[in-house]
Amino acid sequence: MEPIFILAAILIFGVLVAVHEFGHFIAAKLCGVQVNEFSIGMGPLIWHKETEETQYSWRLLPIGGYCAMEGEDEDSGNERSFVRQGFWKKLLILAAGSGMNFLTGFLVVLALYAGAAGFFTDQITGFAPEFSMTGEDGLMEGDIFYKIDGYRTYLKGDAELFLSYHQGDTIDLEVIRDGERIVLEDFPMARQTYTDSGGGTYTGFGLYVGAHFTEATILTWLQYAWYQTLDFVQLVWFSLVQLFTGGASMEDLSGPVGIVSTITEVGSSAETAGAAWSQIFYFAALLAVNLAVMNMLPIPALDGGRIFFLLVDAVALLIFKRRVPEKYQAAVNTVGFVVLMGFMLLVTLQDVWKLIR
Repeated sequence: MEPIFILAAILIFGVLVAVHEFGHFIAAKLCGVQVNEFSIGMGPLIWHKETEETQYSWRLLPIGGYCAMEGEDEDSGNERSFVRQGFWKKLLILAAGSGMNFLTGFLVVLALYAGAAGFFTDQITGFAPEFSMTGEDGLMEGDIFYKIDGYRTYLKGDAELFLSYHQGDTIDLEVIRDGERIVLEDFPMARQTYTDSGGGTYTGFGLYVGAHFTEATILTWLQYAWYQTLDFVQLVWFSLVQLFTGGASMEDLSGPVGIVSTITEVGSSAETAGAAWSQIFYFAALLAVNLAVMNMLPIPALDGGRIFFLLVDAVALLIFKRRVPEKYQAAVNTVGFVVLMGFMLLVTLQDVWKLIR
């Protein structure tokens, strides 16, 4: 079934990029900006329909799409061009792509959670004999993790992830105890040798972590689908922090080739076809939110970079009564695009090397 999963991975990646561009398209139309072409797919034209101002296209390669707005990069003289719009309209159009990806991720999670009997979060079920910081001023059995070092523990597994990256002799914790949030700042909890529940020894923090169960209702279904989507956002941010602080390396990054490989591996390792597709769509939701967050980073050539320039332009207009010349913005975006493409090429070569070595 691997070819099926490979095809599914390519289609998922392409659909998510097309959804992103559809967000720009809808926002542009709502704001009265002229859209010259909206295309699903890239490459040679298969089918198109022309209206009074927009060409709708279907192209051969299912690897995304694009929304070509009038005057997107320079003033074309058209009052309905993108560059002639006000601050808020530009902001809405630029942010709409990521917003659509985020919404897609949430809706996929909502569908996946539809048949769940309940939802699980991390809860302390006991302590190693050597762990002494228990009681009302410390941790207690039954405490539900809420935050670890500032990161919210939305779902089961979050506590283990954040604890595994923690370094130092103290930690900032927040737990839910009897319905109340307990804050434990600079809590003394160093990584050392403890006895596990089976009598063996391990290096860790001396906590036995189990699961707190919340029964599924319409309200908790919506709530935990939202939590999962926010958890995806947090995971992307956490990964970026680890990358820049040395907790992760370049080898942990993946591009399109790595994503296709991961989806194929996820599908192939599942015990049943139903489980395979469930895991693939879960990964698709993660990827959708990942695209939403990454596109909002203030990097030239990305939507976040263009929003950054939009803010700089607004500040310059407010303080100096003049805008940043478009040629400078275009130059920075061009350089940023070249650097970004070079980086993607490097990551892609790394993904290919992982496959063949």
